Parts: sequence; C-alpha cells; structure tokens
Amino acid sequence: MVQNKRKENDVFVSEYDEYLFTQGNHYEIYEKLGAHKAVVDGAEGVYFAVWAPNAMYVNVTGSFNNWDIYKHNMNRLQISGIFELFIPGVQENDLYKYVITTKDNRKIYKADPFANYSELRPGNASKVTDITGFKWTDNSWQSEKAEKDWNKEPVAIYECHIGSWMKHPASREEDSFYNYRLFADRIVEYLKEMKYTHVELMGIAEYPFDGSWGYQVTGYYAPTSRYGSPKDFMYLVNTLHKNKIGVILDWVPAHFPRDEFGLSEFDGTCLYEHPDKRKGEHPDWGTKIFNYEKTEVVNFLIANALYWVKEYHIDGLRVDAVASMLYLDYGKNDGQWVANKYGDNKNLEAIEFFRHLNSIIPKRFPGTMVIAEESTAWPKVTKPAEEDGLGFTFKWNMGWMHDFCDYMKLDPIFRKNNHYKMTFAMSYNSSENYILSLSHDEVVHLKCSMLNKMPGFMVDKYANLRVGFTYMFTHSGKKLLFMGQDFAQECEWSEARELEWHCLEDPLHAGMKNYMRRLLEIYRQYPCMYEIDNDWAGFEWIEADDLDNSTYSYFRKASNGKNNVLVVLNMTPMERKDFKVGVPKKKKYKLLLNSDAKEFGGNGAVIPKEIAAQKVESNGRDYSITFDLPPYGAILFTF
Repeated sequence: MVQNKRKENDVFVSEYDEYLFTQGNHYEIYEKLGAHKAVVDGAEGVYFAVWAPNAMYVNVTGSFNNWDIYKHNMNRLQISGIFELFIPGVQENDLYKYVITTKDNRKIYKADPFANYSELRPGNASKVTDITGFKWTDNSWQSEKAEKDWNKEPVAIYECHIGSWMKHPASREEDSFYNYRLFADRIVEYLKEMKYTHVELMGIAEYPFDGSWGYQVTGYYAPTSRYGSPKDFMYLVNTLHKNKIGVILDWVPAHFPRDEFGLSEFDGTCLYEHPDKRKGEHPDWGTKIFNYEKTEVVNFLIANALYWVKEYHIDGLRVDAVASMLYLDYGKNDGQWVANKYGDNKNLEAIEFFRHLNSIIPKRFPGTMVIAEESTAWPKVTKPAEEDGLGFTFKWNMGWMHDFCDYMKLDPIFRKNNHYKMTFAMSYNSSENYILSLSHDEVVHLKCSMLNKMPGFMVDKYANLRVGFTYMFTHSGKKLLFMGQDFAQECEWSEARELEWHCLEDPLHAGMKNYMRRLLEIYRQYPCMYEIDNDWAGFEWIEADDLDNSTYSYFRKASNGKNNVLVVLNMTPMERKDFKVGVPKKKKYKLLLNSDAKEFGGNGAVIPKEIAAQKVESNGRDYSITFDLPPYGAILFTF
C-alpha cells in the first residue's frame, strides 16, 4: 500500500473544506473532490478524494496500477466521511475507479462523481484530466452578459443535440460525430445565418446510453467524451461567445440512473438518493431521486451548477423535470409517496433547493439564466424567494405549447371551435416570465415533426407551419425551437441519424428556412417584439374573437411607441378579400413580412408595400386598413 501524510496543498481537503461541505455551502467543492494534479515532496502525481461516509474502505484502482484493487488504500477524514490519497506518477488521461468495500464486506466499483472526464462509452471508468489553463477570449461577451436584463432582451434559442445535428462527412466510424471543435465552426455558421441568439445543448454532462439523450446522467462534472475533451468543449463555448451567441445547457438535478458504476447506492448505502423508496425512486422512469434533505447532496448539485457557469462560461441552465421535484406524488399512485409534515404533496426540501440555487447563481454570476421546465400551474416560479417564489429567470410555457400543437394539427374546419386555444395564453402571460418552447419532446415518440403535425396537402402543411411559427415568434414570450423544424424536417427526430439536410434541395424546405431566417431577423430587429414580454403594455389584441373566420390580429408595442408591429393571421385555406383590420392610429402601415411570398414557398399573393389608414371604424377602432388576406397567410406591418 502507498500511504501519504496529508500536507497543505491547494487541492487537498482541509478541515474547513469538510465543514463547509457538511453545511452544504462549499460552492467550489469540485476543486477538492475528484482527481486533481498535485506535487508532494517534489513528486508529481494526482490527489484523489471521494465522499463515501458509509464505506469501510475505499481503494483507487486504474491503468496506472494495472487495476490492482488493493495497492492504493485511501485515508478517511473523520469530519465528513471523505476518503483521500495522493498517488505519485499518475498522469493525464489515466483511467481510474474507486473500489468501495461496504459494511457488509461487498466490493463495488464506482466511477468518480466529481470526475471532469470519462472514458468513452461503453466504457465507464473516470479519466484523469486538467481543466485549468484554457485561454478564454470571451471577456467582452462575459462583461456584456453581466449587465443584461434578459427579460428586456431578444432570446431566440436553438435547441440542439450535437450527435444528431450533422454527421461528419469524412468519418468512416459508426458514430461519425463531429467533435466539439469542428462542430463549433459548423454550428456558428448556421446560428449566425439564421439569427438565433442562443443555442441550448442537450446531453453534455456524461451519460452511458445514447437513447437517454443525456437525461440520465452518470458524470455530472464531465462533458461527454463522445465529442472530445473538456478543453474541446471549452473551445466550443468560447467560439460561440466570440460570435455573440449564448450557450445554455440542459441540467438534470431531478434524478439519476441505476447504473452500478454511478451514484446509485454509492458507498453501499443510499448516499445520494433518498433511502425511502417512496421518496427515492421514480416508478415510471426507473431512476433514483436525489435526497434534497441531505446537505452534502444539495452541495453536490449546487456546486455542479456553479461549476458549469464558472469553469465553462455557460450562460444558462435549463433545469429538466422541475415538476417531478416539486411534487412528492409526481408520477406516483397512492402508497408510492409520503406527504410532507403539513400533510400535502409539496416537496419542501426541493423548494428550498431551488431558492438556494436561484439566489446564489445571479449573486455570483450576474446575467446567467436559470430556466425551469415546469409543466404545471405551480405559482411564482419566476418570482423571487422574498415574494414566496422559486426565483427562476424564465419558465417554459408548457400550457401554450400544448394549446398551440392541439390547435395547429386540427383540420381548419374544426379550428373555429378551438379558437380560444390560441388566445388563452395571454390571459395568464403576466404571471411568469415565459419561454415559448417547441422542443425535442414535441417531435419524437410518434408525435410527428412540426411539419407533419399540420393538416392538408403537402403545400398546405408548409403554409400552416409558416403562419404557426409567425404566431409563435410574434406572441409575448421568449422563444425556443428544436433543430430541424426551422426548415420543416419531415421525419421525427432520432438521435441515431443526422437532420434531413438534403431536404434543403427542395424549394418548399428552402423557402421555410428563408422564412424562419427573416422571421428571426425581424424578431431581433424590432424591440417591440421582445422588450415587454410579460406585461400587457407590450401586447394588444385587435381581434381575438373572429371564430367564424379563424383570423387573429394584434400588435406588439415598443416602450418608446416607435416601430410597433401589427400582426394579422389567417388560419384557414380561404382567402379573405378586402380584409379590414382596425388600427390604433391614422398612420401609414408598411409591409414587413408576407408569408405567402414566393421566396418563402408561398403562392405569391401581392400585399401593398404601404397602406394608409382610413377613417373607417373596425374592431372597435376609429381607423382601419384593408387588403386581401391570403390563405394561411401571416402578414406583418410596422408603424
């Protein structure tokens, strides 16, 4: 055995580190736990530290000791239950695992919960790496971000899965993934062309099974090795920032998988998960639930959130499955859950976790978003803790998404009976800071692509989708769209194949891409489209009740009253000749966008470039404009 006396060293765990960790407030605990390069008595090597308080013994085994499970026995620190050991001679990229001897004398092999790098699946060992020393060149982006109020900024997010966005054309390997560096160049070209403000990356924290898309994490501190090294991932983020594109990561603090090498029963006991199965397991998902009652577990998660922001310069975290954390009975039947001390189904510890998380992130890293994927009517998700809220920056508007999809897939003859589905979201819009999301979840599992949700003949599907996307991008709320939908991919998404880029050889697909680029350009160009998203001061209905014709009209208002945008939508295949729209002022209304233009795949309906308002009453207003509204037409004017 190799034993080392503990010496003062930047990476070694001190008694103060132990104290902070047990209190749940060691926000840089990842700098101490895990595997870190160190020098002891002039010898270079790696310092290993792992939290396993209920283990009898912990050994380090790896490629550096021929996977001998007895050679390197770790020392226990009494305050926290952390085990530590410095091993000289261990080098970058060496593989390792912890061999934990449990109290009932079993030996279990575990990957490092704090590892910064992992072996490429199907291997699951941890990998020694040094994440320091990368030369960041995004200072201007970081400074600008810290000053931003994202509620008043344009936010148009492109949700992307790296492995299936585009396969590398020169690779002969089965996976043929772009690595982080090559992907950086390709994705920047696309995002800049299309005018997105942010990219949201799925499945970055290490995970074993491709089909989970990254939502069953085994390496919370390790960018997946599928696409390269941690510094390759830093290069990707840095490149996006240099091109003024923000980076959001999916983050999964709700649950983790049962894989034997992962967090499940880590030291032979339920260390990270709750020991009561009614609190510690998701019966529907077959996963383990974190124990938010345990300070060290909360510390593990909050430090992890801060880690991605500090070490990788991430601009936002989209928190997955928030509802499953907030409700003790989420996805459970009677007898499968335990009420809280007040007798109801609220998870009090998870609520406190979110308030802790959402108070510390903006304090340490101003301008960083934390976004809730919360699917219920839980109140005050985006209100601060002092107002009894959870403190998130934004919440996905799942109600809007369901109503939108339900409406758009209807045959137009039935839309008049469901007219309210497209107006209802504005009735509660001011209750939260919303993101309108059409995510990967809406285009998998036989739900069809967005294009094939649309009714009618093929040409009608494209027209439907253009008018639907116009409604989305002109409605109050920030935006998120999943990859492939902006050029009307026909097939459902699959992580096993790349997007249908060949579709762009077809004029209808190319027209949809051109349309979305123009729509995104208008969204970013006109402050009325984004600066007042959660207040009626930024949105006004002109006609919300035209059930018989299935038309909608409204305008978005800027705070200074300039360059407002008037939106008129026709959700039927019927042309509306001499369509009259009430307008707020006797002004000239300049055509901004016509979804039926031939360049977008439309029929080429002609709308006057400028229409002067006449003193003719309509929609309860003294003035109006008149034009021919094309079938499935979306028309935008500026005034």
